[in-house]
Amino acid sequence: MKPVILIAMAAALPLTLGACELDRKTSTQNGYRGTGMNTVIVKSGEAAEDVPAPPYEMPDTEGPRAGDAYENVTVLSDVSVDQFNYTMAALTEWVSPEEGCNYCHNPANMASDEVYTKIVARRMLQMTRAINQNWDNHVQQTGVTCWTCHRGKNVPDEHWTLPVDQTPGIVGNRNGQNRPVSNSAYSSLPTAAVARYLLGGVPPDAQEIRVVSKTAHPSAANTLSVMESEPSYAIMMHVSQALGVNCTYCHNSQSFQSWAASNPPRETAWYGVRMVRDINLDYITPLAPIFPKNRLGEAGDPFKVNCTTCHRAQNKPLGGFPMLQSYPALRNGPIGEDMSLAPLVTPSAVPEVPVEEE
Repeated sequence: MKPVILIAMAAALPLTLGACELDRKTSTQNGYRGTGMNTVIVKSGEAAEDVPAPPYEMPDTEGPRAGDAYENVTVLSDVSVDQFNYTMAALTEWVSPEEGCNYCHNPANMASDEVYTKIVARRMLQMTRAINQNWDNHVQQTGVTCWTCHRGKNVPDEHWTLPVDQTPGIVGNRNGQNRPVSNSAYSSLPTAAVARYLLGGVPPDAQEIRVVSKTAHPSAANTLSVMESEPSYAIMMHVSQALGVNCTYCHNSQSFQSWAASNPPRETAWYGVRMVRDINLDYITPLAPIFPKNRLGEAGDPFKVNCTTCHRAQNKPLGGFPMLQSYPALRNGPIGEDMSLAPLVTPSAVPEVPVEEE
């Protein structure tokens, strides 16, 4: 019996080792041999066939404007009534398929702002339009929709909040690292790298993702210590994991800092980092007073986005499926549209936001 058992174990060994691979990977040589320019892409995330179909056939863009036909429409007021209803039907499926329209609206008065999620949804619609109009260097013509992040859930699965201050002292203090969290690709590197580089609002030099001196002779002004370089490595590992690619998807391993030797996706990623900063700082952070406590982090800040929120281990979200083409209302917007928070809350809104219970 022993030989039979050994043969069976030997036959099962390839299957066992294959199961250790988290996802299928493809490797493509994109440079001369020996230059370390093979690109490895993880095949995972949501496939294009999983993208929901439009709620019904896309209607005409002609006809009365939604802002004229409906009361208290402040963001999509420029689109036709048919396009407005079509977009709202899709948005309901993308964000609140179980709760339906009542997730944002009072069914007895659809124009009311008394439900806080309606105010948030307005801001997110502004954000989506701004991304599709102003950040085409990152999203290209594929663009984004609410589904890109939400995937049928009220709150996107991938989000983060500011880390809280740790207890001073040696015992129990991990100095902001050595915790297996997705923001640092489950490494022992600093866990606050995402907050440092993807939030914004600090001097630009503090956001430089750099480990090499900018000058030929390092000085006290530009020398980067090993400790200071660790956040840069952490954020790069986050980006690599978020996109399901290796470092040479963007960089040349012979000179990681050289732009001339880098691949085109590095430029796209450069704009992506700044787009995420804009989203977190200008669109999400100002909503902190609007959210109830159970929608805030330990530091009192709203749930923010990072690279994984959209990409989900794919170099192109949703496999590059051009979902935006079916929803022109999310791309177009009047030139000079007011993107401030002021028009989101009307005088009829309730003065206090009710606190939801978990």
